[in-house]
Amino acid sequence: MTKHFLVVLALSLSILIFTMCTRQNEIAVKHLPFVSLTDSSVRYVGKEKCITCHHNIEQTFHHTGMGQSWDQATPSRSKALFGGHQVVYDTTNNLYYKPFWVADSLFIKEYRLSKGDTTYQRTEYIQYIVGSGQHTNSHIWNNNGFLYQAPITFYTQQGIWDLAPGFEGGLNSRWNRIISTECMNCHNMYSKQNGLSENRFSVVQHGIECERCHGPGSKHVEDKLNGIIIDTAKYTDYSIVNPKKLPLDLQTELCQRCHLQGITVLNEDKSYYDFKPGMYLSEVMNVFMPRYKGEDSKFIMASHADRMKQSACYRVSKNLTCINCHNPHVTVKNTSADVFNNTCKSCHKEDNTCTAVPETRKLKSDNCFQCHMPESETLDIPHVTIHDHRIQIPNQQTKSENEFSHLECLTQKNASDLLMAEGYLMMYEAFVQKPILLDSAWHYLLLTGEKKTRRYQYALIQYYFWKNEFDRIISASKGLSPVDCNAWTAYRIGEAYYQKQQYENALDFVNRATELKSEEPDFMNKKGKVLVMLNRLQEAKNLFEQIIYLQSKYESAYSNLSYVYLLLKNAEYALQLANKALALNPDAEDAQLNKVAALVALNRKQDAISLLNTFLLNNPSNQKARLALQQLLKS
Repeated sequence: MTKHFLVVLALSLSILIFTMCTRQNEIAVKHLPFVSLTDSSVRYVGKEKCITCHHNIEQTFHHTGMGQSWDQATPSRSKALFGGHQVVYDTTNNLYYKPFWVADSLFIKEYRLSKGDTTYQRTEYIQYIVGSGQHTNSHIWNNNGFLYQAPITFYTQQGIWDLAPGFEGGLNSRWNRIISTECMNCHNMYSKQNGLSENRFSVVQHGIECERCHGPGSKHVEDKLNGIIIDTAKYTDYSIVNPKKLPLDLQTELCQRCHLQGITVLNEDKSYYDFKPGMYLSEVMNVFMPRYKGEDSKFIMASHADRMKQSACYRVSKNLTCINCHNPHVTVKNTSADVFNNTCKSCHKEDNTCTAVPETRKLKSDNCFQCHMPESETLDIPHVTIHDHRIQIPNQQTKSENEFSHLECLTQKNASDLLMAEGYLMMYEAFVQKPILLDSAWHYLLLTGEKKTRRYQYALIQYYFWKNEFDRIISASKGLSPVDCNAWTAYRIGEAYYQKQQYENALDFVNRATELKSEEPDFMNKKGKVLVMLNRLQEAKNLFEQIIYLQSKYESAYSNLSYVYLLLKNAEYALQLANKALALNPDAEDAQLNKVAALVALNRKQDAISLLNTFLLNNPSNQKARLALQQLLKS
């Protein structure tokens, strides 16, 4: 659900100077004289300004995958099938999902059945569809600006609904997968955030727009309105980035901002909004791709640039970029096969270059890409096939074992040991929790020569956090005051002190996390739990209520607030809050135990025993519940 671009025009080396700094992993770049790269006051103006002069281009671009990458969920926008049989069943969690329309509004219902009766249901309004529908439509729900991915996706090629990518195999996070800045940054135009949370947006755009690839355009608009017109047949108009005027490597850098979706590690003090056309990715972030044993015949879906760079055609020709084949203003569905074939024939000029027998050529409509860029499944998106951009000789590639081998940094030729450690930590945190990833991170943390840096300290704390080694986090954070920490490091240190029951120290660090991200529910929730342990119940109550005011479907806040009201001897309201938590998540263990405590306090002993028996059927190893049941049966 991302895109490609750009073209070929070499500029003199005097324009672009690329030098390595003395510090590893930093590059000093003298940027091309495009105003958006040299003047920080240049602003984004929005596509409506661009359409004023470039209406025809916008009309075709609107039909591309980029132009349709994100939009309101409407019947005309959806590519999905609907009806009585469009139900997805999660066998691991015993949950059903059904999409349906009410007039022009899309909803997804999550429910559970027992002997034919509905024992639980939750329905969410779907505000956005992400994905053009060429491969998928995924679905986004919104709660007061907090955006989350819904649990099911429509897979267009096979015409089926199924669990969303990453939700399968027992990993269904239900309604809790956040749409972060990183997600939004490639699937949509730059939307507005205040930076106070990971996934709250005040303004959400509808699809990729012109300035994602041309850079902020306020200077360009100003010049044209003032009559400053450049003859672009002779000269470069530096008031706006024309990707054709970029050197070949920077053209590819621009495309692979979104078509090199692997594991991303931001540079210190950088955000995803800092990258602009004409920059190297490594000025803002570094990207890692997983490598697998054997020839990787399967690959991550949005890894087109990586696959292309593995091709002999790319390495030998020295002039192959994405836009040799792709016009970013025209949908691939309306692009003639001759465009792709002619790119091949620009190098392979002789008619006898192809050695396939006539029958095979006829079967493939004599299209080069049908044989040399075969359609393949992807590692990360089920039910989807795409053309492999690793141009190859047919039948020479063996099947991948799909067994992870290592991470490769694709934005640094010689990535530092510390950067490699950060890559492995990010892969573990964001993608798959496999111990081998932490082992690899530790290997590089031991090797790095940057142990005196703050960055190393952050990475070490992150490593110990995922190892649940809280004593070591406290030891590694010695010398760090809360003000020295970024939000996530402060949160991790706070969690370590919380786990070790050092609540005053925990509060110092979670206060820092909430100062930096004051609308982040996870941080606020942790602070509330610390306040409870310090017996500052009124402050905790106020904070949990604030979370619910901000994000009314944050289940843990209801459960924790229920516990506070139990401590305040208000069992009736505690029961109501526990039920609200369970209406959002019927399997929430803390909420179920709080409900038991409230029932006991209200002298509803048999109801409490019945609930505990049901709870233990699903959670037989929960000793707290087993002990509570034994005590109730004896009383």
